[in-house]
Amino acid sequence: MAKNLILLPNPQKLTFNVGRVTLAGQQTIALDSADARLRQAAARLQRALARYAAVNWNVVAGDTATDEGLTILINNKVDKPQGYRLTIAPGGITLQAHDEAGAFYGIITLIQVLQQFGADLPVLVIEDWPNFPNRGVMLDISRDKVPTMDTLYDLVDRLASWKVNQLQLYTEHTFAYRQHPDVWAKASPITADEIRALDAYCRERFIELVPNQNSFGHMHRWFEHLQYMPLAETETGFTDPWGNWHDYPFSLTPTNPDTIPFLDGLYDELLPNFSSRQFNVGCDETFDLGQGRSRALVEEKGEGRVYLDFLLKIYELVKKRGLTMQFWGDIILHHPELVPELPKDVIALNWGYESWHDFENECRVFAESGIPFYVCPGTSSWTTIAGRTDNAMGNIRNAVENGLKYGAIGVLNTDWGDWGHWQPYPVSFLGFAYGAALSWSYQQNVEMDICAALNTFAFEDKAGVMGKLAYDLGNTYQQPGVTVVNGSALFWAYHLPLDILTQTDVTGRFAYHRANLIGAVNLPDHLRHTLAYIDRVMEPLEQAQMARPDAALMKDEFRLAADLLRHGAKRLLLIVGDTSISKAHLCAELEELQIRYRTIWLARNRPGGLAESIGRMEAACAAYR
Repeated sequence: MAKNLILLPNPQKLTFNVGRVTLAGQQTIALDSADARLRQAAARLQRALARYAAVNWNVVAGDTATDEGLTILINNKVDKPQGYRLTIAPGGITLQAHDEAGAFYGIITLIQVLQQFGADLPVLVIEDWPNFPNRGVMLDISRDKVPTMDTLYDLVDRLASWKVNQLQLYTEHTFAYRQHPDVWAKASPITADEIRALDAYCRERFIELVPNQNSFGHMHRWFEHLQYMPLAETETGFTDPWGNWHDYPFSLTPTNPDTIPFLDGLYDELLPNFSSRQFNVGCDETFDLGQGRSRALVEEKGEGRVYLDFLLKIYELVKKRGLTMQFWGDIILHHPELVPELPKDVIALNWGYESWHDFENECRVFAESGIPFYVCPGTSSWTTIAGRTDNAMGNIRNAVENGLKYGAIGVLNTDWGDWGHWQPYPVSFLGFAYGAALSWSYQQNVEMDICAALNTFAFEDKAGVMGKLAYDLGNTYQQPGVTVVNGSALFWAYHLPLDILTQTDVTGRFAYHRANLIGAVNLPDHLRHTLAYIDRVMEPLEQAQMARPDAALMKDEFRLAADLLRHGAKRLLLIVGDTSISKAHLCAELEELQIRYRTIWLARNRPGGLAESIGRMEAACAAYR
């Protein structure tokens, strides 16, 4: 029986002993803490006992149980922060913890045991603590999907049950700033009241909701409005490093004296809604820096120096509020000689999203300079529709392994929404779960059975179908034999001109994809194989027995993802000249997919951003007419 125990994450030490413990009614949970969050966790345990073991236990204050119930103690017998020792024995259950967080995680682990064994528990001892003190998830709410509060609460509950203790909502323009209503008018933004409610909900579950507002690059949504153009680096658009033209400026200019007061005003509105003492100011991908108003300054001082000087001004805005500044580390890593000049109380966020990303050398730069840093892999869900399973797991392994090696103080697992945020919500579960597991205990989880963990703790699927289905559908990206960095060919098929293979003057992103398609071997055969692969992966879907209240929606989400992948494969077949593919048929199919996409979007997300996201499908459909 005990050998079948699945935990997410697997603990640092687990010892099974002989025998079992059968839980009885009329027992107590003796809680030696006045912490309101632990009282709520004890109530959560009460509900789990009733649901899985059919017993009703009372919660009492004190450090000694008078019967064979559960005693929760916070003491110095557990020496590691956030650590706990859970003992299930014939004489009762004892949970000792270093601190309140450790007690919460011990309760979470006990609930996972109850979920699988009900009232008949294995006799065991678990000694557990995290490798990283900070274990976070960052969710993109700016391209173009802003979740409903119910969706956010569901995510927080799921992450807390996997021992994640930090959440960020990546924001460009989707917070309802009172002074800037034009920017978010069509975005269905998160309001101040909603942030405060979410912050409280997170705190109750030992999650820190860290404010996030990009503050240098990625400001193009603001520059769509003329009143903000004086703050922009360029006066029109710009060309990115890959040769793509963008119609609007991208970055704030460091040369306008109004730029820092503008950011100061944003922070005045945003930050009081959070209890966190940290703040992620972004500052990544400042692609157009030096192409416009700061050109002369960059020519004089160098791009790295201009970037750092402006970053330090933002740092002063954060510092005067008594907060710790987080920032994305990609730009400063291009100028490693400047890294030692960073203040030693910032946190650099070292990101990279391919399995082969050079985390080792990048982590070394921050470590040798004495700069605290997180490693920031990703779920690999964006620009894929159904994910990139193998890449996601390899990317997370790479990041966490090097984070441990070079002394990172945290892991921030990112989930982006580039190009319309087409991936459904549950596609990201695999990356969230694997990231949570490895950031808690790398050695004990690197070879974990991720499908079994997903079945048990993400999909709650008694039939054991959904974990493997999500895993395999996420590997569809490999089937066409066309390698795409940071995405899938089946996603990008929607955005390519149908005549791209005959064009000779394409540049930027289109030139990259054209070269990949031309270089592919036996592409039509691979695409037909891809269609058959998707059919095989999806065949068991109806056998799933998910206990989640949104089980029907979740099946619809995976059906939609599969059908979008199928359509992408057929569109590529059309592009490479397969005469069996009809434009009229593809047009009708994509019109029907748009209807389903709209319905599924609105089931979990606000309407703002939907028109822009689905507009990309409408453009793809127009090419068939």
